[in-house]
Amino acid sequence: MIRLLLVFAVMLAFACGGARSAKLDLATVNQAQFTAGEPKDVDPTLLKAQILLDRARFSPGLIDGRLSENFAKAVGAFQQANGLRSDGKLTAETWSKLTATSADPVLVTYEVTRKDVRGPFTRRIPARMERMARLRWLAYRQRGGEAGGALPCQRKVAQDAQSGRRLQEARQDLDRA
Repeated sequence: MIRLLLVFAVMLAFACGGARSAKLDLATVNQAQFTAGEPKDVDPTLLKAQILLDRARFSPGLIDGRLSENFAKAVGAFQQANGLRSDGKLTAETWSKLTATSADPVLVTYEVTRKDVRGPFTRRIPARMERMARLRWLAYRQRGGEAGGALPCQRKVAQDAQSGRRLQEARQDLDRA
């Protein structure tokens, strides 16, 4: 389950903002290093930091490679938990501690399996939580739902990250966090 979530995170990383800013590919994000200054748009370093914070159980909110209030709160909580000055700003010292939490690449390529494509799928997912609670299970409505539905990212962004590729067959590679 954790592996699947990490795979979804890679998809999220590409999905969130990739089409709107600098090229965000596996190598760029995985090799991102801390630089001083505030980024103006989607930034591979921020994307990597958001993924690492999420893996360390400090939720940065929407993982999109952009500065946000939730990101600052997550950084502040991480700093406090690691004995650093808690100001909510990503500093070189915070970056060093954060990158030390995981030696694994933040983005990887995931191969879609037959099980991913097979389902189960739900015809209609109710909008109201009370009705959702009555479902036997909460599944996706169609193939491709898993690409962005389980992650804190907009579905359209997740689809854009894959350049229009659809999840229709097994053994298809997708880039995910």
